[in-house]
Amino acid sequence: MIPVKILAVRYLANAAPGLAKGLGAPEGYPSLAMLTTDCDDATYIALDAATKAADVKVCYARSFYAGAANASTPYAGEVIGIMAGPTPGAVRSGMDAAIAALGRLGFDEVGGVPYLAHTVSSVGSYLAQEAGVRIGSAIAYLIAPPLEGMYALDAALKAADVKLCKLYAPPSETNFGGGLLSGTQSACEAACAAFARAVAEVAGEPVGI
Repeated sequence: MIPVKILAVRYLANAAPGLAKGLGAPEGYPSLAMLTTDCDDATYIALDAATKAADVKVCYARSFYAGAANASTPYAGEVIGIMAGPTPGAVRSGMDAAIAALGRLGFDEVGGVPYLAHTVSSVGSYLAQEAGVRIGSAIAYLIAPPLEGMYALDAALKAADVKLCKLYAPPSETNFGGGLLSGTQSACEAACAAFARAVAEVAGEPVGI
């Protein structure tokens, strides 16, 4: 597994109201926690984990263009995530949960091709909104380089009783593609396994079958 590097973390106990509003923080959530890392998709999963562990909302989360290898500054990386909470303690608890989750997350790699095929067994408020499913639903989070991602996403959809909830059509900001699938936990796990096999197939024979 390719580990995730946490590049920068900061807290605002009481953000300026205009800034909090501009970043999408809900009313009554004036405290902010911010981080950057070198892996956007793992960070989105980790931010969702934070919403299940503390009274926080993900108010702003964006990938940067071209990926971590082409980051514009040393601590920018590939993504910024910002959580809002009602108190400084809430956002610190949320950040602790996100950092702990990042320690368990990362991309796999086969034949030099990185990919993510991860089942979230019970989504929090952030990924529930992204996928358009109920909080507590299971999803498969699937990402790979452009061709591999689309080819493997087809395999994942055909391998199990899952539904495509969100398509990340290439090119994304980081030039990858994939999607979020919903279903039972076992169906999502089967879809992840099929996605991984299809990525490996392309990596093993990229041209001509």
